[in-house]
Amino acid sequence: MAEINRIFDFPYYQLKTYNLERAFSTKYNGEWQSVSTQEFINQANAISRGLLRLGVKPNDKIAVISSSNRTEWNILDIGVLQLGAQNAPIYPTISSEDYEYILNHSESIYCFVSDNEVLQKLNAIKKNTKLKNVYTFDRIENENHWTDILKLGEDTSNQNEVELRKNSVSPYDLATLIYTSGTTGKPKGVMLSHNNLVSNVLDSEKRVPFDHGKSKALSFLPVCHVFERMILYLYLYCGVEIYFAESIDKMGDNVKEVKPNVMTGVPRLYEKVYDKIVSKGNDQKGIKKMLFFWALNLGLKYEPYGKNGFWYELQLKIARALIFKKWQEALGGKLDIMVSGSAALQPRLTRVFAAARLPIMEGYGLTETSPVIAVNDVRQGGFRIGTVGKIIDNVDVKIAEDGEILVKGPNVMLGYFKDPEKTAEVLIDGYFHTGDIGEIDPDGFLKITDRKKEMFKTSGGKYIAPSIIENQLKQSRFIEQVMVIGDGEKMPAALIQINFEFVEKWGKIHGIVFNSKNDIISNPQVIERIQREIDEANKKFGNWEQIKKFELTPDVWSIDAGHLTPTMKMKRKDIKAKYIQLYNKIYQNL
Repeated sequence: MAEINRIFDFPYYQLKTYNLERAFSTKYNGEWQSVSTQEFINQANAISRGLLRLGVKPNDKIAVISSSNRTEWNILDIGVLQLGAQNAPIYPTISSEDYEYILNHSESIYCFVSDNEVLQKLNAIKKNTKLKNVYTFDRIENENHWTDILKLGEDTSNQNEVELRKNSVSPYDLATLIYTSGTTGKPKGVMLSHNNLVSNVLDSEKRVPFDHGKSKALSFLPVCHVFERMILYLYLYCGVEIYFAESIDKMGDNVKEVKPNVMTGVPRLYEKVYDKIVSKGNDQKGIKKMLFFWALNLGLKYEPYGKNGFWYELQLKIARALIFKKWQEALGGKLDIMVSGSAALQPRLTRVFAAARLPIMEGYGLTETSPVIAVNDVRQGGFRIGTVGKIIDNVDVKIAEDGEILVKGPNVMLGYFKDPEKTAEVLIDGYFHTGDIGEIDPDGFLKITDRKKEMFKTSGGKYIAPSIIENQLKQSRFIEQVMVIGDGEKMPAALIQINFEFVEKWGKIHGIVFNSKNDIISNPQVIERIQREIDEANKKFGNWEQIKKFELTPDVWSIDAGHLTPTMKMKRKDIKAKYIQLYNKIYQNL
């Protein structure tokens, strides 16, 4: 363990321990192309030598904006870090104005971009930054290509200087600036050290059941997100072959080609997979359809470790042989584990996928904690539905008097870049204040109940925890997205984006023809059906928490349209502003 204390130690450890032939694989022009561990290291060293010749110094910032995960990103990452410089990843989907802010705030001197679309956004603001040059991963006419740096580093005569730089990097030095996508205000630059990320990899590894040196992973969450980035370092450490999915749309094809043992995702992805499976089940006829929904309903009652007793387990065995086996095949047939982070996972998804022998291990963390604080582990009783698992080793968690989760440990950030005031607000007496409300049960499982900043009071003084109500409502197949509103108002209400695709199918079954989205959301039968879904969900809550009124929004909530952050969290303030007329319609006559 002692030989790994900086991020760039991971590939060298992999070379010594596993020496993979296919360490990283990316699809180019329809063909998977792989690099071995040795080739990966050779190219990272060439990048380091090339950047040295460009005059890159310790603590210089190199920005990366990539719309897809790819081998080049990871080679560049190691090449930059070996020099004591820092990688500053930027979400590709944010605005040009945010590009400009982050590039200037981070003082980035070079920027690497994936493709022409990102390049055009960057070019719109490049003149307002301190960038010396821009390099592309895709071949773009009249643009500098990232291989220009590799060529610059072909001459190995300055490798000694690279080694000197590597040796001078301390585990406690800054490794990366990760700008939080944020639901409000300007992004904050989270400063993470080598030790922050390395410690999180080593302490999380004990919770993930890999077959070291033999497993395959499919990666598709943005690597600019700390969750996927830490996971990629974890794969390096465990000798896991990494395959980068082409896009979210091609996930289905890629999963069948790669046949991964592990994938990571956010709840929205697993919701989409589940909805697609159920939709296919709905298309079945007769006995096949009956068996499908029998198995599905059985799965929705699943409890781990045989808690439901012999008769349930016997039925589950039959369901797995007849129905759930097909789910496994659709996801490549070899998935041992899926990991979920970034937001709360609906317990029904945890149950049904575990029943199908496709367990989703929900975890919890933040960018500021590198990120993992706790994670479920199906082994040795470490899996409990409705929780984010037990706290990982070497991390100390305590619950404040108001219920806020406080965290101390080697994974906690150095602070916010150039912002001592905001740092002091969240780092108090060595504990990071997460802004999340939670509890630890008697067996040590952590449960998140809400975001402290998202909780609000009605005018009657009653506290509302919106995410709990939203998660309950989203269990309806009619509801794609929902935001509970009502801060300072008489009662809680909801803005709802319905599942247009599902509602159209439902309409056909009931002989209803829709010509547009506006047709759908104004249809009396649709509104009545949504009301029934809300009435059902309301049974789970106290009278003061129940949704009394709702409005349907006319469009699909998305990252590009500004409803969601790049990690699929709702931008509550922006959503309210977009639909202020609907908001006012709900509350104006109360």
